[in-house]
Amino acid sequence: MTIERRSLFKVAGASALLAGGLGGSLAAPALAQGANARTLRFVPQANLANFDPIWGTQYVVRNAAMLVWDTLYGVDEKLVPQRQMVETEEMSADGLTWTFKLREGLKFHDNTPVTSKDVVASLTRWAVRDPMGQMIRAIQQELVAVDDRTFRWVLKQPYPKMLLALGKNNSPCSFIMPERIAKTDPFTQITEYVGSGPFRFVRDEWVPGARAVFARFDGYVPRAEPASWMAGAKRVMVDRVEWVVMPDPATAAAAIQNGEVDWWENPISDLVPLLKRNRNINIDIADPLGNVGSFRMNHLHAPFNDVRARRAVMMALSQEDYMRALVGDNADLWKPMPSFFTPDTPLYTEAGGDILKGPRNYDAAKKLLAESGYKGEPITLVVAQDQSITKAFGDVSADLLKRIGMTVDFVATDWGTVGSRRALKTPPSQGGWHIFHTWHAGADCINPAAYTGMRTNGDAAWFGWPKSDAVEAARNEWFAAPNLEAEKAAVAKMNKEAMDFGLYAPTGFFLSYQAWRKNVSGVVKAPIPFFWGVTKS
Repeated sequence: MTIERRSLFKVAGASALLAGGLGGSLAAPALAQGANARTLRFVPQANLANFDPIWGTQYVVRNAAMLVWDTLYGVDEKLVPQRQMVETEEMSADGLTWTFKLREGLKFHDNTPVTSKDVVASLTRWAVRDPMGQMIRAIQQELVAVDDRTFRWVLKQPYPKMLLALGKNNSPCSFIMPERIAKTDPFTQITEYVGSGPFRFVRDEWVPGARAVFARFDGYVPRAEPASWMAGAKRVMVDRVEWVVMPDPATAAAAIQNGEVDWWENPISDLVPLLKRNRNINIDIADPLGNVGSFRMNHLHAPFNDVRARRAVMMALSQEDYMRALVGDNADLWKPMPSFFTPDTPLYTEAGGDILKGPRNYDAAKKLLAESGYKGEPITLVVAQDQSITKAFGDVSADLLKRIGMTVDFVATDWGTVGSRRALKTPPSQGGWHIFHTWHAGADCINPAAYTGMRTNGDAAWFGWPKSDAVEAARNEWFAAPNLEAEKAAVAKMNKEAMDFGLYAPTGFFLSYQAWRKNVSGVVKAPIPFFWGVTKS
């Protein structure tokens, strides 16, 4: 691929960069072998620039939060919610009252007990930002602590998917925080990082852009059931997990080959053949449910406040261009998807998706763009350069926009800045944005329940703030569907309405790899890197 292809010959010597760029070798020769085996060094997908898993939806923040904060429920590998912090739950016969009891022995990293008041405050903050939380909040009568271990959620109408809302894996997850932290305004980032999860965050060792450290929390009491994704026993087998930020893939490849890091979340496809030849490294598809690429447009500001401008982009966009830029010529790693939903899952539909099929029509796109009133104003395209996925997509988009006559203001930045800037509703000329690129885990896109990017409820929607009553109505039909056939019909309607509306432009479905050294065991295929059950010898 032209975008991420770089001089791979520098891989052999790239470890020299580690000493200069990260303050010395990661191998720490003076470290005893036993201590080394108790420290797991991990290269995350991006820098942990901020650390509030409710304020934003970046996967890197969610992934780090999984170590620090626990949830009331957690989905297992079949995406079924199971009890985690909860010991028992009871739903009234009319479906309006849910009563939950926390399991014994839960405590925060500051050694204070987890109480129902902490849960109530945490759920209250989460529900403002999360799509499913917003639905519950709209029908909520009261959410109250009954005693230290019991809380009650009373609704005005039934919400059958309550446990999924509390246990889902997509951002923002309903992480439980101490009440004093959870009372932070949902639109303001927290500044204290105390959870009750299996790891505690070592704040003093956090160097944004370089490193984040998590230490085992000895006060954590795992469940008895076998571990399965977010469910079951979160048994920690190492003393420390160190996230080592390496935006350059060649540097990361050299580090994992030399044993300076143990696990790399997302090696680029160009480097996979090289890594496969190393007998000390395992490499495999990270998650069979894959990822859905996203070209996200801002519905608040011209020209994308006009559906004709959004559809002009969609009729000119080539998913193949985006996918080949990311994964090269390996056809096994991607497929076109004229849909918003994950391919090869029960609800997948291509209803309304013809606009993304067939030859690209630049002339028709130019004509439709002109009809929208666009007259050559700069289009602010914000692209993270330290994330291989967004960098590849951004370069293709710059070319696409120019092809249909747009003036491109290409803002090359980092993923942390994208996460902050995309939350701004100000005009692009005043620090806002027109377009940014991201991706959705396929596990998040199998149905409308927790699909953050598919909400179209205006100011309460995800970044871009689209508003479509038709899409929302179809979504509500899915929630009310009595069987699978009715669910399929509702999702087909939702897909068509969202395509006609130009909600966002899917750039294709793709698989990604993960790599880990063979002295590391317990790595699983999942949309999230789970660190419990992982050992190092």
